[in-house]
Amino acid sequence: MVLNVQKLPSTAPKTVSILGSTGSIGTSTVDLLLRNPDKFNVVALSGNSNVDLLAKQARALDAEYVCVADAENYQPLKEALSGTNIEIGAGPNAILEAAQRQADWVMASIVGSAGLAPTLEAVKRGACIGLANKESLVCAGDLMMGCVTQHGATLLPVDSEHNAIFQVLDFDRPEGIEKITLTASGGPFRTFSKDQMQTVTPQQAVAHPNWSMGAKISVDSASMMNKGLELIEAYHLFPVEEENIDILVHPQSVIHSMVSYVDGSVLAQLGSPDMRTPIAYTLAWPERMEAPSPKLNLAEIAQLNFERPDLERFPCLRLARESLQQGKSAPAVLNAANEEAVSSFLEGLIGFLDIPAVVEEVLERFEHQNLETIEDVLHVDKKARIFARQSIEKKCQ
Repeated sequence: MVLNVQKLPSTAPKTVSILGSTGSIGTSTVDLLLRNPDKFNVVALSGNSNVDLLAKQARALDAEYVCVADAENYQPLKEALSGTNIEIGAGPNAILEAAQRQADWVMASIVGSAGLAPTLEAVKRGACIGLANKESLVCAGDLMMGCVTQHGATLLPVDSEHNAIFQVLDFDRPEGIEKITLTASGGPFRTFSKDQMQTVTPQQAVAHPNWSMGAKISVDSASMMNKGLELIEAYHLFPVEEENIDILVHPQSVIHSMVSYVDGSVLAQLGSPDMRTPIAYTLAWPERMEAPSPKLNLAEIAQLNFERPDLERFPCLRLARESLQQGKSAPAVLNAANEEAVSSFLEGLIGFLDIPAVVEEVLERFEHQNLETIEDVLHVDKKARIFARQSIEKKCQ
């Protein structure tokens, strides 16, 4: 991981852009910016299709440039921002332009593989990036980290688990690290049997017991695929081998992750389950800023529990580790198949347990290859989605 501390005059506001400002992470970032209007100037905002919210954010933050992914929403966005001097764009190239605009710090929070190309654009100009789009590293980890090194960019992990590790890991002496442990809440179905999971609904799956998240990541948490994706992300971010990355279920979501050292020390970062804490850490880095997250009260919590994940009930975690071990295009295929399966589950087309079944079928069917360019990644992603949709269609018959 390349860490370039950007020395700015103490009185100069930091310029920021948010890729994916209307999503869960984006709205939490906007909340922090609105609480600190004198410390930040907003360069660019991008959204997917929620034009009303995007326009409201743009006005509140006085953004310079605002764009929407769906080109058909250009006119509604233009009308919503009439009377302002805000520049407007629409379509995939407009999202890339948002990433290319000069900002000291970029929040990369576009959900799924759609966030890969914009994140790479921000990397190529050497930006400091708050990375909330784990799929960028899952799909193209070697490519992404190579670009980070080549262009002198800085990646600051926003996921609470990786942010926790980042805060307590000794980057200067990696030889002293024994292992890292990612914690997982276990999601809403932690105690469910496989028979119970056969009939769960999308509404149940998105009702996370601890965190407020978007629908896709909530389903991933319920299936534990989210932890599998985080395993792959951690492998690329931190100087540890795959076999030295452990996963532990921790239902209270208080200890966000841990680093074990060879002398027996275990360092952990604790906090309330509120994404504004890790976002604030990356937004203010290398300093710290106040965040409105609830303060942790261990006396009230009184007890912290831990258990090993059950790979029989949650096979997505097994599939993710196997994909990382297999390497090449396997993680990208895993991610694409999972995105298609989760989307179909949310639409009510397939059952919850069909998600890992679709992913495993696509992984077994795919002939994996090396990924040298972003075009390679996009080709594999497209092919894997075709295979996944074919598998889903069979299950719908």
